[in-house]
Amino acid sequence: MTKFTFLIIIFLNLFYATHTTAQGSKSSTAALLSRLEQLQVTGTVLYVAAHPDDENTRLLSYLANEKHYQTAYLSLTRGDGGQNLIGKEQGPLLGLIRTQELLEARKIDGAQQYFSRAYDFGYSKTPEETFEFWNKDSILSDVVWVIRQLKPDIIVCRFPTTGEGGHGHHTASAILALEAFKAAADPKRFTWQVAQLGTWQAKRILWNTFNFGTTNTTSEDQLKIDVGAYNSYLGKSYGELAAESRSCHKSQGFGTAKSRGTQWEYFKLMAGDSVQHSLMDGVNTTWSRFPKGALLNEKIVNCIKRFEPKHPEQSSEALWDIYTTLQSFQINDPLFETYRKQKLQALQQLIMDCSGFWAEASLNTFSVVPGDTLNVNLQWLNRSTAPVEVIAVQLLQKDTTLNSLALKDQLNQLNLKVLSSKNQNYSDPYWLRLAPSKGMFQLESLKHLGAAENAPVWQARLKLKISNHIIDLLCPIIY
Repeated sequence: MTKFTFLIIIFLNLFYATHTTAQGSKSSTAALLSRLEQLQVTGTVLYVAAHPDDENTRLLSYLANEKHYQTAYLSLTRGDGGQNLIGKEQGPLLGLIRTQELLEARKIDGAQQYFSRAYDFGYSKTPEETFEFWNKDSILSDVVWVIRQLKPDIIVCRFPTTGEGGHGHHTASAILALEAFKAAADPKRFTWQVAQLGTWQAKRILWNTFNFGTTNTTSEDQLKIDVGAYNSYLGKSYGELAAESRSCHKSQGFGTAKSRGTQWEYFKLMAGDSVQHSLMDGVNTTWSRFPKGALLNEKIVNCIKRFEPKHPEQSSEALWDIYTTLQSFQINDPLFETYRKQKLQALQQLIMDCSGFWAEASLNTFSVVPGDTLNVNLQWLNRSTAPVEVIAVQLLQKDTTLNSLALKDQLNQLNLKVLSSKNQNYSDPYWLRLAPSKGMFQLESLKHLGAAENAPVWQARLKLKISNHIIDLLCPIIY
């Protein structure tokens, strides 16, 4: 156990993708309708750079909310070597702060967050110097892992391989992304990943060119896209949304003024198929890319047409129909399985949010140690007319059968006293459990590879019946 080990601090941070979570989703009726439209889209974009705050939040906001692509940012480091304008933390403790800043930014712009094991050791003049600290092959394998896991149609780099980005980490991130673009499709590269994830060839990889200070790498012969559109669901343009996202980087003093109107982003092809009109040229981003996909899309379109903003619970049956249809498809395609898993999770969350059901599990202390007794206060509330029955609650070794109908606007409460195991693992950040090498974090297990943070230590599981269908709801225990 390293000097960075903490007590078991219970935070609401991350949840497993196979279950629905009670909190953290955007559930206004405008947001619900936007999420319904997102069900129609199957495109994925991976953005790659070196540090927290390197990402182009305007582009991420546009891709995630306007185009409805699954959009992810891979930051090779956690920014451990940066400045700190809000406190005295440096090194890995600053990396913890900047990790949380990134996660808060992603809640605003709608993208997902990933990391490699690379340690930000401070400023580097060249990629060659950077690779003297980073184990290039290991960090390359991390990038390949994320690509094979996400299966992005398009990869976008913030920086070029030719050095205009200045910082050696910046150039190294582009070099690694370009090599990973090819390596991810090669079954002979990082064979230990292939059995679990398979291989993946993205359609193309592009450089998102820039005009920073005195360095202008954009030109009118490059692909350019206007990302300054106004989103009526959000009541904001993507320039406004991007400013809110980027301003989460408080430790770096990166507050940004909101921009409005036309905002051009430029792109230069690095490898892969040529591009003329859009990032997704030649990519089918609808369900018709899969057998029987047209049937699924028709059901989604009908659900959107019949959506009632004042009574979103009326969409529950249609959503369940989409869910069971998608679940029933027998398609032997790794890409389909990736989207099936993603969309089933999204559908469960939509069903929960449309029903207006809310639940929370909390403690009255911010930390406990293995072997302590947990006094958990579980609350739930049905805020719609949809019939919701709480069948049972499970927490650690304690199972409680309720069979209780949650009536509209009647707050329910259950106090659970459970004993934690003396063998319970600590919740210190997974990348800090072992002492890092000169330029890379060491992991006890590769099961966390790429993840932004640990899963919750404990979660209460509520077994619910909504519209005569059973659904499991996970409530991370919070303080």
